[in-house]
Amino acid sequence: MAPQHKRAGVRRLALGAAAVAASAALASGPAAGVGVARAADPRAPAPSPMPVATPSALTPAAVPLPSAPAPATTPVAGQEAPAFGVFLKSDGRGVARMPLFSHWLGGAELRAGHTYLPGHRWHDIEGSADFLKVWAHWRNKKPDRMLVLNVPMQERNEEGVSDSEVRQLLRQGVAGEFDHHFRVLAERLVELQVPDTVIVLGWEMNGTTYTHRCGPDPEAWKKYWNRIVTTMRSVPGQKFRFDFTPSRGVDAVPWTKCYPGDDTVDIIGMDSYDQPAGMSFDQQVKEPYGLQHHVDFAKAHGKPISYPEWGLFRNGDNAEYMRRMLAWMEEHKPLYNTLTDYCPHGVWQCGANPRSSHLYRSALFGRTDSATPPVTPTPKPTPPSTPPPPADCTPLDLGSWVEEWLGGKLCLRFDWW
Repeated sequence: MAPQHKRAGVRRLALGAAAVAASAALASGPAAGVGVARAADPRAPAPSPMPVATPSALTPAAVPLPSAPAPATTPVAGQEAPAFGVFLKSDGRGVARMPLFSHWLGGAELRAGHTYLPGHRWHDIEGSADFLKVWAHWRNKKPDRMLVLNVPMQERNEEGVSDSEVRQLLRQGVAGEFDHHFRVLAERLVELQVPDTVIVLGWEMNGTTYTHRCGPDPEAWKKYWNRIVTTMRSVPGQKFRFDFTPSRGVDAVPWTKCYPGDDTVDIIGMDSYDQPAGMSFDQQVKEPYGLQHHVDFAKAHGKPISYPEWGLFRNGDNAEYMRRMLAWMEEHKPLYNTLTDYCPHGVWQCGANPRSSHLYRSALFGRTDSATPPVTPTPKPTPPSTPPPPADCTPLDLGSWVEEWLGGKLCLRFDWW
């Protein structure tokens, strides 16, 4: 799946009222009915999109602090904890929120930063310097961090392009008509000093959501993937790693039919959400092309695994899924994993999953690369220090630069008019 981008701004009158309210609030200090809250970014993962309700109070879940985090233990050599991170937003707000998420986890080290290039038009896929610069800056602050970048293989990537047109586009890609776009992207990443970026190319290709899907012509898709990788690797100074990441299960086509070969794949990933409704974690492991097949396939090809997207979904606030998924990753040591954090999937920006949120936080609280965390919640939490905003508080879309300056959305109550 890919992030849905915000709709255009509100009407002029509403914006004017919001600006007045914001000015009054900032001038006079905290007032009843006005507050700032971080907003979730609802989007529906493949294969079965569904409407996602945005919670009324758009603040990170108020989850109790664990009473005492488990002491760090030193892992056996070769059994280091996997790098973990979280997807919080595609643009600079995603970077700005990472320290807050880390603080919520007791200073846990987030070594994986995850974002997505937009797939509207080719100039988006080439990666503007303004978009990438803030992520490159975050990556280069510490040498052991990794930047994970989802890259579409086609423009109009979420516009319902027909199978017949997808086949034609794949043939054009194989013929080299789109090479220059990927060369520009590779050159920009090298110029920004992030030549070791993990490229999640054409993710969830086994589904039907994206124009970069594999199903209409798997053989052409594999050739096109190989051409893109060859093009990007031809740029001097690059050290990219390419992550082949289907969605869990059969979906529209078995993902193994799309595998382009060991020479152009460095990591074999999987996007795995808690779905469909009623499916247990054991079934997610054992289903055809499920979690176990993923691990076995990667081992047979001598590749590390990853989980670029995972989280809650159709089974609601499922603490058992959260516990089992964390334990699964602890056992199988992916190169990295990044939780999708907004409703309905997340644990910090979504208040609808308190049990899963508490378990996730307890398991990873204070974690560093030298720590092996527990995967059960701490039994005696202390009360949360910050009460949630009122349920009838309505967020206002004031634009990304205003929200970044304020530290979140302006939350305004209208029941006092």
